[in-house]
Amino acid sequence: MPVGFLSQDQRDGFGRYVDAPSREELERYFHLSDDDHRTLLPLRGEHNRLGYATQLTSVRYLGTFPDDFSVVPQEVLQAPSRQLGISDPTCILAYAETRQRQRHAAEIQERYGYRVFADSSVGFRLGRWLYALCWTGTDRPGELFNRATTWLLTHKVLLPGVTVLERFIAQLRSRVEERLWYTLGRSVSEEQRQQLQDLLLVAEGNRSSRLDQLRSGPVMVSGPALIRALRRLDDVRGLGITLPAAAHIPPSRIAALARFANTAKVTAINRLPASRRLATLVAFAVCLEASAHDDALEVPARA
Repeated sequence: MPVGFLSQDQRDGFGRYVDAPSREELERYFHLSDDDHRTLLPLRGEHNRLGYATQLTSVRYLGTFPDDFSVVPQEVLQAPSRQLGISDPTCILAYAETRQRQRHAAEIQERYGYRVFADSSVGFRLGRWLYALCWTGTDRPGELFNRATTWLLTHKVLLPGVTVLERFIAQLRSRVEERLWYTLGRSVSEEQRQQLQDLLLVAEGNRSSRLDQLRSGPVMVSGPALIRALRRLDDVRGLGITLPAAAHIPPSRIAALARFANTAKVTAINRLPASRRLATLVAFAVCLEASAHDDALEVPARA
């Protein structure tokens, strides 16, 4: 999948203030505890105290430190200002010009236990958690990106660059897909592999492939329709395709591949990488056997 799957608005808003936090968010993330006050007390000057407090509360809320204090919402500045007894929140602009902001950011990171994304334990734990989500069906990249961002905030990990996290998600999804394709294809014999591939061919004298013919179920109630439905069921069963017994593949994964095989043009399926093409045809055969069986039962039932 492409690495850059986020919209420009999503990219621009990552780790930044887009709108002012809600009242509930202000109470949750921007309240200064007694320990916070003790940390701020020794700092000289209101601009330093407000700057430190703004960085601390922002990293709790955003997962990163502000890079431009001039665009920090007034509500964000007013919350610590009221708690610190600072009457002029605009003093934050003087703080933005000092070297203290970098020193304070490093101190906050150490004092409050924030880690960086490059920490190997972070990548391992986040990857394992996302892999399980992705394998069981939550595989939309945008959803995985949002889940990953929430996980990083919860586990006090500073957000990486947006492209870094996008690439992490894309690589993880690729690993999950490759595992799925390998698992579906590993129990298929060479003869079955060839039979599945032959479904994509158009036999001489025909105008459609065998796959197209199998995809078309009975559309009317009649004796010939019942015969065609039974032949269709026999053809599918003749492939002898079954799922690996111990694979534990989520049904939603198989269904998604089968849906693609049911709707895509044969030329599109032919263009797939070999492992994905085989997995797609295996999923199609497995799901089609169930639907063909139901179709064969429904024809006489509707008569």
